[in-house]
Amino acid sequence: MNKLNVSISPHIRSGNTTAGIMLDVIIALIPALIASVYHFGFRAFYITAVCVLSCVLGELAFQLIAKRDIAIGDLSAVVTGMLLAFNLPVTIPEWQAIIGSLVAIVVVKELFGGIGFNFANPAGTARIMMLVAFSGTMTNWTEPHHTDLVTTATPLSLIAEGDTDNLPTFFRMIIGDRAGSMGETCAIALVFGFVYLLCRKVITWHTPVVFVVTAFVFTYLATGFDFKSAVYQVLAGGLLLGAIFMATDYATTPPTAWGKVIFGFGCGIITVAVRLWGSNPEGVSFAILFMNILTPYISKLTKHRIFGANKPKKKKA
Repeated sequence: MNKLNVSISPHIRSGNTTAGIMLDVIIALIPALIASVYHFGFRAFYITAVCVLSCVLGELAFQLIAKRDIAIGDLSAVVTGMLLAFNLPVTIPEWQAIIGSLVAIVVVKELFGGIGFNFANPAGTARIMMLVAFSGTMTNWTEPHHTDLVTTATPLSLIAEGDTDNLPTFFRMIIGDRAGSMGETCAIALVFGFVYLLCRKVITWHTPVVFVVTAFVFTYLATGFDFKSAVYQVLAGGLLLGAIFMATDYATTPPTAWGKVIFGFGCGIITVAVRLWGSNPEGVSFAILFMNILTPYISKLTKHRIFGANKPKKKKA
């Protein structure tokens, strides 16, 4: 009779690696990068390269100083650099982009133990820091296809000011021909990335779809059933970028399906609340950061019970 060999778990192994997953995310971000270069010029690629290089070198330097295993080969620093760059205006000074990148990779990620141990999304948190520290340059938006970098207002700013007559058409919003951060303007490019990640099974639909639908419905109700405003709230700002690429971060979002639904719902509500009633016209990064903080509690609330296990008994007071 053959021997029954018993080994410790996990017994089911996946061929997925961190580097492979991150490479898929990079590929999914490429359409948005191409769109940003098309609309804002080569400087969009240059700033993206600055952020990526700063993140990679910052991670390498920290790991050498801290005498940790070198992990830049997992490509997570590249993803962080690209996402941060996509959240910045194309006019951002290089030194500010470098500082933001180092905050994302060293302060938010490495000081907490590296990939998988950070409690918040590095790119989103760094963007919030930069909004506070560099509020002038972080809100210096430019008109697409202008080599002299003509400043203009974003759709969210126009909505906040009540100037809906000068809003770009829906078509321009979809193709990215409007002011905004480099990687957030082209909705169709971001959707292509979303479809790719779904097909590769890197992410699930739960958080992005619930995030977007919640933002749409909440805006529709809060604005007195204004369908146009609801559509603009979805297409404007960094809602699609955040919903697809930042609210689906493995380390900082719930692992369960219901947890992802709750996370997306919370992000949608907070985003619209900040946009409609806050002092800042954009609320995506704030919403994701707040829900990142709640992730441990959401995960505990929605965790699966082991088959055959008894429900935990309530402690007596």
